[in-house]
Amino acid sequence: MKKMIRFIVLINLLFPLLVNSQTINATKDIKTPELEIGIVEHLDEYVPESITIIDTSGKEVKLRELIDKPTVLMWVYYRCPGLCSPLMTSMAELISKTDLELGKDFQVITVSFDPTEGSQLAINKRKNYLHLITKPVDVSGWQFYTADSANAALGTEITGFRYKKAGNDYMHSAALIMLSPDGKITRYLQGTYFLPFEFKMAIAETAQGKSGPTIFKVLQFCYTYDPAGQQYVMNVTKVAGTVILFIAAVVLLILIFKPRKKPTQTSE
Repeated sequence: MKKMIRFIVLINLLFPLLVNSQTINATKDIKTPELEIGIVEHLDEYVPESITIIDTSGKEVKLRELIDKPTVLMWVYYRCPGLCSPLMTSMAELISKTDLELGKDFQVITVSFDPTEGSQLAINKRKNYLHLITKPVDVSGWQFYTADSANAALGTEITGFRYKKAGNDYMHSAALIMLSPDGKITRYLQGTYFLPFEFKMAIAETAQGKSGPTIFKVLQFCYTYDPAGQQYVMNVTKVAGTVILFIAAVVLLILIFKPRKKPTQTSE
């Protein structure tokens, strides 16, 4: 009976410590409906048939009809002096580093939300970023598009990408929006730098139609985003603290439940 009481007390002491960091991280993920600039996650919603974009030949195509495999959707504007270039460079690096095959295991669709940008600019940008890929790939797996103002507004709003015009430029964030083969939004990878294993897991789950922020939460727990270096670095303190708590719990359990040796009786 005493052992059971000790065990319950131990769990009550350790459980809040283990859960606390997850609670803090979950709070950070809350999005407000009033957000003007940034990402509002529309998980499990579908890309409608009504969104039309323009390919590099000037032909209008339905975005939904292009999605026949796990798809990475990127909203950018090609003249962007800020986040868009690092985002597309990171995409080229992911394609180079991953063992997934572009055009077979996944495809990338990059769309400009600036209605003033035309097909020739999309052609030039596509050429530039395909040139950054360091291994042989099926280049048809990464296509660049433009859109008129109505379709850009509709497409970005449906997928949760919110931006605001500021002079000749736009204020916006950066993200890879993962779409399943049937057009469902399954995941958002936010930022401009991504770990290859994070990307591969996202594609694998997207292929199965699974959605959710699990990868981001695990990443957020084990890693800290470094804005200066634009990359995730391991949060040694948090990981080490969790490991120490786990080891302490195991040791205490062993001490509590370890059978005690009965004292030996000495013969007189």
